[in-house]
Amino acid sequence: MRSEYQIKQDMVEVGKRIYQRGFVASNDGNISVRISENEVLTTPTGISKGFMSPDMIIKVDMNGKVLAGKLEPSTELKMHLDVYRNRPDVKAVIHAHPPIATGFAVAGIPLDRFVLPEIIISLGTIPIVKYGTPSTDEIPNAVREYLDRHEAFLLANHGALTVGTDPFNAYYKMESMELFAQISLAARQLGNERELSGPEVDKLMEVRTKLGVEGKHPGCMNCGKCTCKAETEPKAASQQPETTLALDEGQLTQIIAEVAKSVIAKLNR
Repeated sequence: MRSEYQIKQDMVEVGKRIYQRGFVASNDGNISVRISENEVLTTPTGISKGFMSPDMIIKVDMNGKVLAGKLEPSTELKMHLDVYRNRPDVKAVIHAHPPIATGFAVAGIPLDRFVLPEIIISLGTIPIVKYGTPSTDEIPNAVREYLDRHEAFLLANHGALTVGTDPFNAYYKMESMELFAQISLAARQLGNERELSGPEVDKLMEVRTKLGVEGKHPGCMNCGKCTCKAETEPKAASQQPETTLALDEGQLTQIIAEVAKSVIAKLNR
């Protein structure tokens, strides 16, 4: 079992990673970890996530009251605490602004297509949570609508949210969501994002079960794509019809080169 100080070190490391990956800029983003029934560690407001130290991490109770620490928590803490109240299995929450995933959130397009096996197994579909004013109860209330069966969320015109068992688990989900968004965008620009068939998705669900991935079927926002009987979830009101971009050969070549360069860069990290 990791000590409180070690958990603070983990939060600092995750903060550096989301900053270095460009998932946040300036003082954006928040990271929190639930360490007991009534205690949560959270990052401070007004401090870049890339330049934190363990002594900057604040301890609060489940009502947001500061128990230890000299700095102030973010006003976005309400969103984190509401997740913990409604998902006892969640021990860490990250809010960030990964550029491509956030682009989907701003465009009103959920990442809800069954196209990548790894994403289907680990994250399922990624819904868009309707827009809410930051620091108010609007966002926590909106997230709660999807919280019982999703691990990653697009926040309309705001950013992204992931939940996990620890800071690194939540971070890896944020990283996977952003890569999924990059691949999805490239495929749509190339004119075709081929979805897996219902039987293919069902096989992946069997793999998910064998691997012990917890939770319900990963988000049946696309009932009909698989043979599950889960209830259909509501689409976000901000979702807009998609259009296929018409690209000439030169544009396609440029896109393919850029995507290949990005993938190679990630593999070499």
